[in-house]
Amino acid sequence: MSHTVMQILLAAILALPLVGAVAALLPAPPGLKGRSPEQAVLRHGVTVTGAVLVLAVALAAGFDRHHPGRMQATTDVGWIPALGIRLHLGVDGVSLPLLVLTALLTFLCALHAYARTPEGPSPKAYVALLLLLEGGTLASFAVLDLVLFFLAFETVLTPMYFLIARWGGAERERAAWRFILYTVLGSVVMLLGLLLIGVKGGTFDMVALATDNGSGLSHSTQLIAALAIGTGLAVKAPLWPLHSWLPDAHTAAPTTGSVLLAGVLLKMGTYGFVRIVLPITPDGAHTFAPYLAAFAAVGIVYGSLYCLALALPSPGRHPSTKRSALPLSFGAGGDLKRLIAYSSIGHMGFVLLGIATLTPTGVNAALFANIAHGLITGLLFFLVGAVKDRYGSSDLDSLSGHTGAALYGRAPRLGGLLAFGAVASLGLPGLAGFWGEMLAMFASFRPADGLSRPAYLVFMTLAGLGTLLTAGYLLIVVRRVCMGGNGERQVPHPLPALPDLRRYEFAAFSPLVVLTVLAGLWPAALLGLSDPAVKQLLGGGI
Repeated sequence: MSHTVMQILLAAILALPLVGAVAALLPAPPGLKGRSPEQAVLRHGVTVTGAVLVLAVALAAGFDRHHPGRMQATTDVGWIPALGIRLHLGVDGVSLPLLVLTALLTFLCALHAYARTPEGPSPKAYVALLLLLEGGTLASFAVLDLVLFFLAFETVLTPMYFLIARWGGAERERAAWRFILYTVLGSVVMLLGLLLIGVKGGTFDMVALATDNGSGLSHSTQLIAALAIGTGLAVKAPLWPLHSWLPDAHTAAPTTGSVLLAGVLLKMGTYGFVRIVLPITPDGAHTFAPYLAAFAAVGIVYGSLYCLALALPSPGRHPSTKRSALPLSFGAGGDLKRLIAYSSIGHMGFVLLGIATLTPTGVNAALFANIAHGLITGLLFFLVGAVKDRYGSSDLDSLSGHTGAALYGRAPRLGGLLAFGAVASLGLPGLAGFWGEMLAMFASFRPADGLSRPAYLVFMTLAGLGTLLTAGYLLIVVRRVCMGGNGERQVPHPLPALPDLRRYEFAAFSPLVVLTVLAGLWPAALLGLSDPAVKQLLGGGI
């Protein structure tokens, strides 16, 4: 495919969601209203996100896989000459999979919303916010200018805030405010670091700065910039202990909001580490890598332990009893959405641990785990939304009681998919969740030169403990929700059947299942794209 065609495809991918967001707010033409204006605008969302997905697949098909480390589909024109800011776009083996993942998940969310109209304010606003969110996320993975990256990074905050605050569940306003407060404060600190690099380096161009590999920046400048940018990215990732906004946001968000928050928004933070911090401030990255690895390892264990606490039954509480504030203790019981949110902290800890090794193997592991987490956790949040639609609750004690879910008997296809998502999330070999976490621990066994190997062996051990805990709490969830009972005995008699997997749910879930299996059986498809690009970003390996 010619360079001009690739340029047009990438530009269309970035522009179409923004144009579609504006069009969603306009009155629907009389011939396109269908059953109602609300259905028309929801169908508009499916059409626009579907077109973006088709363009993203076409871009991937035309991508030169023989040179994945080279920026392709590039556009580089002046935008604000007085400040040296350019409209520089492009994709390589690092950003292309994230671009396609974003397009896929947003399309599936739009399809889900069309089939099941979201409860809340105007669907026009919902679709416009969803498309604006997609546009900002896609731009974050395609822009190659530090200022543009910051603008795209910030663009996603407003639509996600309103999706949580207006279409979310209980305590949605508190969760939305906490989300926006944490992320904006992190972004302010990150902006200072980006401006410092641009002023001291003489350019905001990410490709030029990465090619210099920090040679134009002093050691102290790299340290300050890496700390400031890394802090902002760590909030979005999220890195323990800057994670506390995430569980509330996930628990309160609507299903589509949770899918996009876990599936793509968290990846913007880890992508920034790989695209900006490692190649542009290598001295700062080397200095702070052990601390990043330590926080990541603690986050893996912390997230797993908290999930185990949420998965265990609440002693003495009847399923119909309203839950009080969740204590930080084992046996507290918990909400299934909140459990998956805390599992994301552990899974993203593996991503950050891989990055902190500063090796090609570790960074490749992080990028693979990014994609795997987006597929698997997106599927899990869809499934929890389906369970909640049927039972009116995602409380584990209610779902596992003797009159609870018992999905294997009442909705076997839904129960089977939930079990599949759980075993994929715990890292079963042959599924996508295995490779990223295994390679991250392997990279920790031999970190980059100059890093303390004994310390990284400790981090590897903690990560291994996290995998065991992950298997434990996910199997408990499957037993309680799919088999029924409180963990001590089974449901004593057959329960009435419930609506099993619906058509729109099958359409939304099946692509994620298929890709999870394909990525697990054929990891070279992703690693072959990312490895040359990673080695180039790291200067040929560290």
